[in-house]
Amino acid sequence: MGNFSNKMLPPLNMSVPELAKAENIPYGTLYTWKQTYVDKKCKNTKNTSHSPIQWTTEEKLSAIIETSTLSEQECNEYCRTHGLYKAELESWKTHFIKGSEQNATQEKTDRNVLKQLRSENKKLKKELNRKEKALAETVAFAENQGNVA
Repeated sequence: MGNFSNKMLPPLNMSVPELAKAENIPYGTLYTWKQTYVDKKCKNTKNTSHSPIQWTTEEKLSAIIETSTLSEQECNEYCRTHGLYKAELESWKTHFIKGSEQNATQEKTDRNVLKQLRSENKKLKKELNRKEKALAETVAFAENQGNVA
């Protein structure tokens, strides 16, 4: 198929009838070649084994990353090839952004709670140390009183 398939792809985007006429190749042959190419491309593409609803978080993130630099047309082609809608990609992207914002807020809250717990722990250790010293002094005093008497 070689050069003929390249003429059907961007930037030329020639239709099968245009290419058949220009290259003097039967329509049926070009349609067969095109279908073979599409089938081969679909087999080599990941995520075709199950519907986008069943995709893992990693697969969704991978799709977001892969499509982030694509043009509108390339993104639409990606979606068609992978059996998903562009709205699904946008929804996943929004979900990841909200999730990361919530994680950042949660991390800040967790840091504050940890700081508070460390401070409380430090205070409790000081108090325990003070009480142990007081108890030791009381025991020492009681022992001295017992020796004097």
